[in-house]
Amino acid sequence: MESTDSSTGSQQPNLPPGFRFHPTDEELVVHYLKKKAASAPLPVAIIAEVDLYKFDPWELP
Repeated sequence: MESTDSSTGSQQPNLPPGFRFHPTDEELVVHYLKKKAASAPLPVAIIAEVDLYKFDPWELP
């Protein structure tokens, strides 16, 4: 999977084993989408960016 987010570089998140990423809709909007839309730095690159035009729907990661 290819990430195109240049703001995080090759930074790997330091998350404990077994960490489960399961945010609520409100958490996604407040802590991720608003910052992403404002081009603000994100604390952890846990959501990968995928170029949807490079894949067929059944091949999406």
